[in-house]
Order: sequence, then structure tokens, then C-alpha cells
Amino acid sequence: MDLFPPLPRESWAPTKETLHRFLQIVGKVRLAASVRRNHWWNVPFHLTGDGITTRPSGPLGDGTVFTVDFDFTTHRLRVLTLAGRQVSFSLMGLSVGDFYREFTGALAHLGISTLPEHPYPFDLPDAARPFAEDDEHAAYDPVAVNRYWTVLTQVMLVLEKYAAGYSGKTSPVHHFWHTFDIAVTRFSDRHVTQGLSADPVTREAYSREVISSGFWFGDERSYPEPAFYSYTAPEPDEMRRQPLEPAAARWTESNGSHLALLPYDDVRTAPDAPAEILRFYDTAYAAGARLAGWHTDRLCPGGVTDPQAPVAARPRPGT
Repeated sequence: MDLFPPLPRESWAPTKETLHRFLQIVGKVRLAASVRRNHWWNVPFHLTGDGITTRPSGPLGDGTVFTVDFDFTTHRLRVLTLAGRQVSFSLMGLSVGDFYREFTGALAHLGISTLPEHPYPFDLPDAARPFAEDDEHAAYDPVAVNRYWTVLTQVMLVLEKYAAGYSGKTSPVHHFWHTFDIAVTRFSDRHVTQGLSADPVTREAYSREVISSGFWFGDERSYPEPAFYSYTAPEPDEMRRQPLEPAAARWTESNGSHLALLPYDDVRTAPDAPAEILRFYDTAYAAGARLAGWHTDRLCPGGVTDPQAPVAARPRPGT
């Protein structure tokens, strides 16, 4: 099995555009039906053994708890309640409008009244068109979608290992439906005062200093192809002059700040691709943490915080 298969954006662009809107529709229901968490940690998707999940949402007014799962092996959407009722339907052959009607119909069948508060795409070119009226986006290539999920899974495992190296406040590894990327964020203890022009989502997401690391599948506005990335916010001076590894990594400008980028195709066939990706994340983190004056004692190699407990000798749960 090719753990990091090729996935150039142009090879599945129509499918990606359709799937992105499917995820936004379900994600907006998750936003409306979940308990608010700091930095919006309640909102993104998490990976499962066959796709991605909202995790249990609710309880609603009548006590209903429900979960929405994308199965990218059978290519179906499942809506399940804690009481054991479920509805599922195929993802193939549907326009975005069809998907919206199927999904909201499944919710209604299960007695779930939660709907997207703003049933329009977020930060996409057709943001003024309701999901229910979108018959333009209807491509769904199951092979490409399964490959997307394979890449997501492999990147998630790398990010989990990277997250284990920091004992400070760290986000879950999660898949964002608004920007279609997967990321984990490390936080410092210092508050950040946002300008009055910052929107409420940004103010909450960046209320502390952060160094965020992740992967996206490419888009027309930021970077056109799949890439691993890292950024520090607020960005310290001289960030773009800091060294990065491996050699293919580089700094690029994005919306007035700088991203560390490692193109997917430059690393996916390396003999030990996970090690090269981790080296990239570690050097990008070291650059931001050093310039921003973060505490270096938050690092915990191998997920071990006890300096007298060697990684190889740590006890197993239950022993």
C-alpha cells in the first residue's frame, strides 16, 4: 500500500470542490449542535477507521445525541442517534444541492431539527449561493476520495507523534471543514490582544500565541498543490530568515505573513517520509519558539514528561 500516494490537485479538483461543500454542510450542523470549546475545538472533524466523524453532538432539547460519519470506504454518510436509530445514503451521484436535501431529510427523519444557521459556503467563490441551490458541484470520484482519506490518515499519525513532543497546551489533531486542512496547534501562556477589526472567530482562535502545524490539499489562492505547513502567530520579526529542514522546505508569503512550506511531492517518496515531515515541523517550531521567547521546558520527546523515565522504559497502561 502506498502510504503517501500521489494526489495532485488538478487530478481531483472537481471532486474536491464537491466534497469540501459536503463537509461544510455537516460541519455547520456540528457547529450548531455541539458544546462550545475554547479555540473552536468542538467544530472540526476527527478521523475514524473508515472516514471522518463529527463525534457525538447534543444533547438536544429532547435529549437526542447524534453523530454524523463520512465513510470513505463504502462512500456513504451515516447519521446515528444514541438511541440506535440511523439513516445513511450514498455520497456518489449527488450534487451539493442533492446532498443538502438528503442530509437535512435524514436529520428530520430522526427527529433532529438542527440545521446550519448560515446554509451557504464559507470563504469559497460561491459564498452567496445557498447550498440547496448548488447543482454545479456534483463530481465524486470514489478512488480520489479514498486516496484523500489515506493521506489524511497518514498525516494524522505524523501530527499525533509531533503533538506528543510538547507538554504544554495543545489542540487535538483535527480536520477543519472550512479550510479543508488538518492541523495541530501548540500554545504559549501569553494572551494576544487582537485589533478591533478582527472577527469573533479569529479573536477566539488566536487569543493566545500559537505555533500551528498541518497539511492542506492545495487551493487556487494560497498554495496550488498539497503541502505541509507551519506558522507562528503573532509572527516574530526575522521569521522568514530562519533555517528549515529538509532541503525542500522554504518560507512563502501568505496574506502579509510567512508560512513554512514543505511540498507533499518533495517528501512523500522519501525512504522515511514521516521522519522528514517531523524534521520539518520541528525546525519550523524551533524557529518560531526561539524568536517568540517560548519556554523550552515544554518539549517532551516521546510523550514523556518525567525526565527520569526513559522513553523505552515507560510503563504500559494497566501494568
